[in-house]
Amino acid sequence: MSDIPSTIRAESSGPERFHWEDSAELHKCADGGGLFHNLKVIRRGTVVALINFVMSLPENEQDDYAIQKDGDRMFRIGEIRALSRRADFPSKDA
Repeated sequence: MSDIPSTIRAESSGPERFHWEDSAELHKCADGGGLFHNLKVIRRGTVVALINFVMSLPENEQDDYAIQKDGDRMFRIGEIRALSRRADFPSKDA
């Protein structure tokens, strides 16, 4: 995957770019049982589209959602908010 840095000769290729257009799933988190208990996929799209969707929800509802980036990891609301504030976050108008 393109998000995984090379370890050949342990050289850094510079700052890693976040792949905003990667495929992802939006999960509705059911109450109880921890993070992965009763996750329900409710939407698929790009990471940026799903972040925009979650951020468009009322603030008190945003914590009910998580984004699973394909081949990567789960992002909860704190990370979703941090990603939406990054300088390299694609504009909604782009």
